[in-house]
Amino acid sequence: MESSVHLKKLGEFLKARRAELSPRTVGLPETGAPRRVPGLRRDEVARLAGLSSLHYTRLEQGRVGPSAAVLATLVRVLHLNDEQRDHLFALAGKVGVKVCRRPAQKVQPQVRRFLDGIPFTPALVLGRYMDILAWNPLAAALFTDFSQMPGKKRNFIRLLFTEPAVRALYPEWERVAHACVTQLRMEGAKCPGDAQLVELVGELSVADADFRRWWGAEHATALSVGTKTLRHPLVGEITLDWDSFISTTDAEQQLVIWTAEPGTASHDSLRLLSSWTAQPAARASDAP
Repeated sequence: MESSVHLKKLGEFLKARRAELSPRTVGLPETGAPRRVPGLRRDEVARLAGLSSLHYTRLEQGRVGPSAAVLATLVRVLHLNDEQRDHLFALAGKVGVKVCRRPAQKVQPQVRRFLDGIPFTPALVLGRYMDILAWNPLAAALFTDFSQMPGKKRNFIRLLFTEPAVRALYPEWERVAHACVTQLRMEGAKCPGDAQLVELVGELSVADADFRRWWGAEHATALSVGTKTLRHPLVGEITLDWDSFISTTDAEQQLVIWTAEPGTASHDSLRLLSSWTAQPAARASDAP
């Protein structure tokens, strides 16, 4: 358990590091207005870390101890080097917590063949943190052409928050995005210091106020099955049932499919989209 002395020193360290950073360093806009304190304000650090201002203030005051996940986020927000990171974790009594490094994920050939074999069903494979590892042509026609973006940018939650065209697909965007943040938080809890997670959370925290708020607040229920309505620019409104299936070779990969009830307008819309995907199946590259 963290001692009050260590927590006080932890708070002093956070305050000192906060004073060393400028808004520009962490991706915040420079307003030109005079600042009453050097460096970042407490509320700015809290916002970037997805914490409430009150909770972050208590951290600097040494009144509460942070979790490993919060510490990993603060390492990213405060741009700490390895030595500073180790010092931060030591002050918090988390000396045994190490940065988690996870291997790259690859999709099995039989899964890729399965994707190629279902031309009338949008399907894709999601990895940890909702990376888009593979897809079939109809999934690209339904959402966006994943092959036209760099591999490191192929991430469903990143697209949901940063790509206006993907965001516009969802009439209930807020509900969908909130559920995705919950899923990301649950996955991230398994390995809070993972560099990939820290980078993704950092990018989205800077880019979107809703992400910052939801990442540090109470979360909705993560979903693995349901029904979604999309507003597609070519076929209009389309309602699809979706389900996900966990890979037996990699429990951190899931196959997600979307289907429509036969005889419905949505079913006809899927067939129409499928007729426009005559090119060979596009596939995610194995390259990082």
